[in-house]
Amino acid sequence: MSTISGYHHLTMSTDGAQEDFDFYTKTLGLHSVKRTVLFDGVVPVYHLYYGSPDGDASTIITTFPFKKPGVYGRRGTNQSRTIMQSIPMGAADFWVDRLNRLGLPAEKITRFGADRVAFAHPCGIPHELVESDSDPRAPITNDAQGIGAAHGIKGIYGGLVACFDRTAMDDFMTVALPLTKEADTHEGTVYRVPDANGVIQRVEVIEDRTSPQGTWTLSGGTIHHLALNTGTEENQMKLRAHIEGLGFTDISEQKDRNYFKSCYVRSPGGALFELAWTTPQGWARDEEPGQIGKTLVFPPWFKDREAELREGLEQAEFA
Repeated sequence: MSTISGYHHLTMSTDGAQEDFDFYTKTLGLHSVKRTVLFDGVVPVYHLYYGSPDGDASTIITTFPFKKPGVYGRRGTNQSRTIMQSIPMGAADFWVDRLNRLGLPAEKITRFGADRVAFAHPCGIPHELVESDSDPRAPITNDAQGIGAAHGIKGIYGGLVACFDRTAMDDFMTVALPLTKEADTHEGTVYRVPDANGVIQRVEVIEDRTSPQGTWTLSGGTIHHLALNTGTEENQMKLRAHIEGLGFTDISEQKDRNYFKSCYVRSPGGALFELAWTTPQGWARDEEPGQIGKTLVFPPWFKDREAELREGLEQAEFA
């Protein structure tokens, strides 16, 4: 049995908190799952989580808005490039019309035989909504934003990684993680992420030998990592030991993210992957079930810094 079952979440660094919140909750119709702060370092930055109303794994997109500290990165090769989410078959035209009407240029494209809507987050990070014919997840509806079951985002489809050399990524993807190679063509390489519920989720890898090296640090306008779901701590530790034992030693110790536990590993192609599992209390650790994502919350270890962090955060209306 695989130690991975689908994606856990996808994380990027963006620009303004207000535009980020409005983009995911109003434009795309996702729900606020958690509002907290960056746990690493000392800079006061929000950590915003979006997804299904209950915060189901494989629906979660998270962001660090870096407008106030003014830290920006460079999109390029040897980093994750595109955030991909799944939509029902036939929903692409709805999203092309909606996004263009709301002032976000969008077009319908096809890659690896799947129709997609290509557009960008207001900070410039490429996004795609991919029509998936093998996704049993219920669409995320948002009546207030006019998004119903026929068109709603179902959750994560995957991430696209750009790298200088696709062959350097292949052993990591198929042996270290391991994922199943589904296609290897002039368009790139497609890897299937194992999922116990049969949800189609993928990592797509393309070769880019002309763009500059992309930024790896937490910095606005870039994707930081793609997180895979190990389900349990035992699976996480087994997979961590397996990856490190193969010689991929650029892997972190376990980190406590309050709602889940994480390890991070840098792939040969530059993209950062996370191995994550949700703790038993999950999102309800500091908010009541059914009320998650409604308030700004801090981890226990920031109790003595809460006033300082609140004062330093960017002003935004999360409604």
